Amino acid sequence: MGIVSKALPKSKHVMGVTMHSLVRRFPMALGPILGGIFIDTWGPVNGVRVAFSVAIVLAVIAAVMQQVLIEPTAAIDTSGAPNHPLALFRSFPQALRNLLLSDILIRFCEQIPYAYVVVWCVRPIAGYRTAQVSATDFGLLTSIEMATAVICYIPVARMADRGNRKPFVVITFINFALFPLVLFYSRSFQMLVVAFIVRGLKEFGEPTRKALIMDLAPDHRKAAFFGAYYLFRDTIVSLSAFAGAFLWRAGPAVNFITAFAFGVIGAIWFAAFGREYSFKHSEPLQTAHSGKL
Repeated sequence: MGIVSKALPKSKHVMGVTMHSLVRRFPMALGPILGGIFIDTWGPVNGVRVAFSVAIVLAVIAAVMQQVLIEPTAAIDTSGAPNHPLALFRSFPQALRNLLLSDILIRFCEQIPYAYVVVWCVRPIAGYRTAQVSATDFGLLTSIEMATAVICYIPVARMADRGNRKPFVVITFINFALFPLVLFYSRSFQMLVVAFIVRGLKEFGEPTRKALIMDLAPDHRKAAFFGAYYLFRDTIVSLSAFAGAFLWRAGPAVNFITAFAFGVIGAIWFAAFGREYSFKHSEPLQTAHSGKL
């Protein structure tokens, strides 16, 4: 994200992040299908081993290409600037803190059911659904999710770069919240397709959210602020893995509905307290709900 912010003007930040996300989606759409074919062909154990072996080889190639293709950037003088994560957090503007809080709530919504989405789809669950889909079918569902994200990336980026970022982030958070609810009521492959289209739409404004982090960070500390933001978000959200396990033991309904509730709270928080931001302005625009928190 630091490289994107340096290479492009603010009026192109969302498009730059979008192109980065777009390129990633093509292998992310193809990968689940190949993984499903491996499992259906060689079984769950050997199929996963083959998939992991291919993934490790690709990761090594990617690491080498990164070192060869990305040019080193000049060092930035950060003497006197806070570097400790807590010091960085204290220097966050209030708008960035509000975005971080709402994002944490949204990621709880995403991560609580995350490990159990595939279980819900490929295994019959007594009392809820007796039908199931194959590993290849689940790979197809994941590809539908990726394709949905790809379709909306470019037009959304064009609109977000022309003006206010906030509405696109709000729509994204709403889609995050809707996915576990729609998934819970999906008792057929056709409804699962609908659910994974909704899951793909959670990427509607994700590049916009990342661009908003860059916009709210000071010019000379964008990489540090971006890293600190994700450090705090993902450290806290890692707790959702434990919560998801306990909630799943209580039942799929408890897991999915709890995730939905976190998503609703996160979306409402950002809609109420998030601040509008347009690249045309040097400072975030005040809204009726902003105030000082």
